[in-house]
Amino acid sequence: MAGEAKTAENLVEKPQTLEALRAGIVAGRTRATELAASYYERIEKKNPRLNIYLSLTKERALEQAARMDALAAKGDPLPPLAGIPIGIKDVLVMQGAPSTAGSKILEGYQPPYDATAVKKLEAAGAVLLGKLNCDEFAMGSSNENSAYGPVLNPVDPERVPGGSSGGSAAAVAANLAVATLGTDTGGSIRQPASFCGVVGVLPTYGRVSRYGLIAYASSLDRIGPLAGNVRDAATLLGLIAGHDPSDATSSPAPVPDFAAESDKPAAGLRIGVPAEYFAEGLDSEVRAAVESGIAALEAAGCSVKPVSLPHTKYAVPTYYLIATAEASANLARFDGVRYGYRSPSSETLAAMYSNSRDQGFGAEVKRRILLGTYALSAGYYDAYYLKAQQVRRLLAEEFLRAFAEVDAIVTPTSPVPAFRLGEKTGDPVSMYLADIYTVTASLAGICGVSVPCGATKAGLPVGMQILAAHLKEATAFRVARAVEAAQA
Repeated sequence: MAGEAKTAENLVEKPQTLEALRAGIVAGRTRATELAASYYERIEKKNPRLNIYLSLTKERALEQAARMDALAAKGDPLPPLAGIPIGIKDVLVMQGAPSTAGSKILEGYQPPYDATAVKKLEAAGAVLLGKLNCDEFAMGSSNENSAYGPVLNPVDPERVPGGSSGGSAAAVAANLAVATLGTDTGGSIRQPASFCGVVGVLPTYGRVSRYGLIAYASSLDRIGPLAGNVRDAATLLGLIAGHDPSDATSSPAPVPDFAAESDKPAAGLRIGVPAEYFAEGLDSEVRAAVESGIAALEAAGCSVKPVSLPHTKYAVPTYYLIATAEASANLARFDGVRYGYRSPSSETLAAMYSNSRDQGFGAEVKRRILLGTYALSAGYYDAYYLKAQQVRRLLAEEFLRAFAEVDAIVTPTSPVPAFRLGEKTGDPVSMYLADIYTVTASLAGICGVSVPCGATKAGLPVGMQILAAHLKEATAFRVARAVEAAQA
């Protein structure tokens, strides 16, 4: 038995691409059940320290793996993700699995259905390992807001993995999943991807159905993949994208073969570099790594030119007005009546509402609900929420003008590399400013990819953000592949 365990561990000792793993299963060199078991063995060893998984879905995963093995044994065609172990952020519902959104108020909640993105992955043959830790209701930039403790960055466990999809990025970086799903409202896929040295994708708003996503800010929330390389991320996006009748905001636009598109060379593409993203506050080592990535794009045959996005300086306050206002409305449903946590010490209905929400929500969630409620209140709506929506329109128009001149825009993903645990928790404004380079794309509804472009002297990963116009994910993937190739 000891020899078998060692063999299982060896299956996942080094990260492999989706294509290589699937090829092994198709050829019979690897069994999907053995692959899943080896990942669970690895999770058992590493998760107690890193706190990446909140719950595991072993029975469901092994049943799916057995189905893939049975197909392979019969010689039947296998689906595109046959046997590939994938983790799911805990704001996406899965039938039979706890879906807590990292919050005490949903502790133990088990939804009766699957999110559309989850259903699509499983239909493509993926083996869903479990639910990944995240900032409570996806509100945070460090994964320190989870009611179930922070995730540690596998690159340096004394540092944060980024947020809110910290568990999703850390799972890929620690090879506790081949790929994962995360969500991005203001940078929650891209920033943790940068901090953990993996690839993270922000699809165009509407490209992926939000059905089954526990909402934070409905006009901003998006579901996207995280993976160890650009092609894997492109493959995953192609499988979860597309129109869904259950989500009225999902786009009917055709879904390209993103993986094939990512194979195309970046030569000839026009790359814009906005001065506003290289100003005061940008860490010098981050700047150097991103500038090295830009030089690599020039070497790959891209033309580089400056572009201007002057309303960038208003993006953070605009985002935190709109996002908190929508959070105030979305989180009103968590009242202790229908599901989730209910305070046991309430004598009246009003007290039960108040106590349940006070005891069930964490400090950051309550802070954002209060900010949003204030922004929507009588006498302040026009001054705050309406004004923020007007600035949002200006930001979107700036991007449209820029994309008339260039095919993609490149920036740092984050102004700093991964910071230490506890470094920013006492200063919410400083934490919010960590989103300064990511919230603009969120507000504009455009797409983007964060791809590793180097590291600091201390070995901390640095991510480059590649932004493209609405529904132009294929362009972003082509640029990202060129940056990735330069790192090989």
